[in-house]
Formats: sequence, structure tokens, C-alpha cells
Amino acid sequence: MAASQDVHVRICSQEIIKYDLEIKALIQDIRECTGPHSELTELNSNVKDKINQLRLRIQDLEQMAKEQDKESDKLALLNEMERHRKQMLSNQTAWRKANLSCKLAIDNSEKDDLLQGGDSSARQRKTTKQSLAQTSSAITESLMSISRMMSQQVHQSEETVAALATSSRTVLETNEEFKAMTGTIQLGRKLITKYNRREFTDKLLIFLALALFLATVVYILKKRLFPFL
Repeated sequence: MAASQDVHVRICSQEIIKYDLEIKALIQDIRECTGPHSELTELNSNVKDKINQLRLRIQDLEQMAKEQDKESDKLALLNEMERHRKQMLSNQTAWRKANLSCKLAIDNSEKDDLLQGGDSSARQRKTTKQSLAQTSSAITESLMSISRMMSQQVHQSEETVAALATSSRTVLETNEEFKAMTGTIQLGRKLITKYNRREFTDKLLIFLALALFLATVVYILKKRLFPFL
């Protein structure tokens, strides 16, 4: 268990030293940075990440010191942790100074560039005005073209709406015709049904009349041929 703790302590100490060296290298890069501000911002972001990682490992080392069984080992690790913490604070101070120095140098460099480019800036502004005028003219032409296209689209839409209205009226008229045809068909069906019933009734009456006639003929023949029956 003690050997395992020693291994973890050594690994933690090595990582602390690694982060410390990386932070120092980044601070040196900031001192030598000549711009632009985006590069300085990226370097500061990297330093911030490394300092956060270093702070976490120092906290881990402090926790390991508190977990030591021997008081001597505990005190030794706490002293080592305190040295690393002071070194981290020193790095932060150096970082702030390097950052301020680099920002000042970049600002001065940009001011010099602006002063040296005064005459060319005037020519550039003149050229820019001409370019803006041409761009404005092109935008105006484009807007007019778009306006004409929109007018054509509106006209086409009006024609489409008129065609849809005509089609709607045609559909309504056709629907009315279908309704009228449906009424006529229903009336014809009723008449055919009524006619079929009347035909059946007529056939039945004819059959009954024929039966009565035949019965009468048979009765007469019977009386004449067989009077005594």
C-alpha cells in the first residue's frame, strides 16, 4: 500500500514539474509575441489551461500528503506542495507582466503602422468611396431587377388566381348538373319500379280473367254434354 502511494506521489510530482515548465515556455512565447492580438489571446488561453491543470495536481499532492501514515512523510510532502504553490503564484505574476508588456508592444506597433500609412489611407479612402459608389449602383440595379421579377410574379399569381376561380365555378356548375342528373335518375328509377309493379298486377289480373273464362267454358260444356250430371 505504501509503495503504491509512493508511485502516485512521484507521478503527481512529475506532472507538476511538467506543467510548470510548459507554463514558463508559454510565458516566454508571450514575451516574444509581436501580434496580432488573436495570437496573444490564444497564448493566454493555453497558459490559463495549464495553470488550472497545475492547480489541480497541487491539490492532489496536498491530499496525498494528508493521507500519509508517517508524520515526517506528511510534512515533507506538504513542504513540497507549498514550494510548487509559490512557484505557481510566481508564474502567474510573470504571466501578467509578460501579457501587459506584449499588449503594449502590439498597440505601439499598430499605432506606428497607422501613422506611416496616413497618406496611403487617404488614397485608399478615395478608392473605397469610388468602390462604394459602384457597389451602390450595382445594388440599385439588382434591386430594380428584383422588383421587376416580383412584379411579374405578382401578375402571374393574379392570373393563376383568376384561373382557379374559373375552375372553381366550372366545378360548381358541374356539381349542380350532377345533382340534377341524380334527381332525374332517381325519378326514372321510381317510375320503372312503379311500372314493374303495374305490369305484375296486370299479368295477375289477366291470369285470373283467363282462369275464370276457362272455368266458365268448362262449366257450359259440362252442362250441355252431360245435362244429367
